[in-house]
Amino acid sequence: MCRVRVLYIAAAVVTICGPLGRPQQPTSSQSALREEITVDAYATSTPFPHVWEEMFGSGRANLAMRADYQSDLRLVKSVTDFHFVRFHGILGDENGVYSEDAQGRPVYNWSYVDRIYDALLSNGVRPFVEISFMPKQLAARPDLMGFWYLPIVSPPADYSKWDALITAFARHLVDRYGIDEVAKWYFEVWNEPNGGFWTGRPAEKTYFELYDHTARALKAVNTRLRVGGPATAEAAWVGDTIAHAVRDDVPLDFVSTHVYSNDPVTGVFPDGRAIAPGEMVCAAVDKVHQEILNSARPDIPLIWSEYGPGDNRQSYTDSIYMGPWLAQTISKCAAETTMLSYWTFSDVFEEQGVIKTPYYGGFGLVAEDGIPKPSYDAFMLLHELGDQRLPAPVDEALVTRRADGTLVIATWNWVEPNAAGHNKTITFELKGVPDGAYAAIRRVDREHGDTLAAWKAMGSPKYPTRQQVEALQRAADIGPAQDVPVRDHHLTLVLPPMGLAVVEIQ
Repeated sequence: MCRVRVLYIAAAVVTICGPLGRPQQPTSSQSALREEITVDAYATSTPFPHVWEEMFGSGRANLAMRADYQSDLRLVKSVTDFHFVRFHGILGDENGVYSEDAQGRPVYNWSYVDRIYDALLSNGVRPFVEISFMPKQLAARPDLMGFWYLPIVSPPADYSKWDALITAFARHLVDRYGIDEVAKWYFEVWNEPNGGFWTGRPAEKTYFELYDHTARALKAVNTRLRVGGPATAEAAWVGDTIAHAVRDDVPLDFVSTHVYSNDPVTGVFPDGRAIAPGEMVCAAVDKVHQEILNSARPDIPLIWSEYGPGDNRQSYTDSIYMGPWLAQTISKCAAETTMLSYWTFSDVFEEQGVIKTPYYGGFGLVAEDGIPKPSYDAFMLLHELGDQRLPAPVDEALVTRRADGTLVIATWNWVEPNAAGHNKTITFELKGVPDGAYAAIRRVDREHGDTLAAWKAMGSPKYPTRQQVEALQRAADIGPAQDVPVRDHHLTLVLPPMGLAVVEIQ
């Protein structure tokens, strides 16, 4: 007898879609929303790799030596099994990598580099090496970026010394870890050179000079090392980078860039087209994807090495809003990338300084003291999606299938934080699923895993006691599944605003 196991993920926010799939707010006369979705368990599928959980960002390199950083890394890996971590500042002065003696000769020190990368590798995660920032004694100018740890973002004073540093860095990694290991890493040249992280002028021309020197120095050590860029903000320069690399015969194994939902539209799309914040990430991904297809390197991998809602408010990154936001982003644009790296996995993060309270709109999936946020639970549930995508009858649905025949369906509607919402009723018609089965339902919503609400119910303590921390960690547990029968090949769920439900049928 064939057994079919079906898992559903349903993120309920309260919007409906018009003819072009653009979110529309419900009218005041709507007390609830209803949707019917037909699922064919045996439909023809297309590959659906889990590119959204291959890599996460995480602040700066020096933090990787901290116990709480490593604990959060293990926590997130336990529910996503991600493979790469990207962070800023491996060459920063706080890591003691570069200095010069009295005669101006370079002195290299790999002590902290080794501790940082050992910490990742010992936890089953590889480095995605962002080559940044500029050591003070190598910088042309003491130009500082305004983060709390004050990285130097100047070009090098002497490119021969920069080349020697990159060569020595790469040789040390190969000597320590072996070329078969390091060839599985990625090396990305700098971070957001079109923003405040690079003071060379003109920005693009001087960045290409940095890129060319860095890429050639890496490949001179071993041609198996993978290098790319431009790691720009606002989805910029990708087409220009490919054209430059082809024209000047510069190594380029992948291209990378960033975007956030709150990036200015005119920065990403100079024509100023109308794009809602919730649509920005996927619109930018599609723009860059099309640039690549129209370039001389149409098959080059696209690594989206930073993305997120970008809004540092509790109602965004700390809240249950992240469930539908992540589900929609993954559904609409993950397939156009090789990796889609969420920024960040942890609030062990000091760009604005030392954390002053657990919930402040931090980017991480895990708050201070190892407290999982709703975004953590959302990644946990979306991890259950299959690796084959099936046709979806409506724009809001993401239907997948695992190799063992399990179906996993994500469905959502949209509402921005603090907007009015209503319950949503979803009825699934389940073709190919035996009648009489039971559905085991797990949820993330205001009643399940909402640690922000739990913290507020405590009075929003700035420095929670140990007992309060333990209570918040318990609040992150979404609890056991609820069993519901499938009747006449149909299953109906009622979801609160911004709810996320996982339903398994076997």
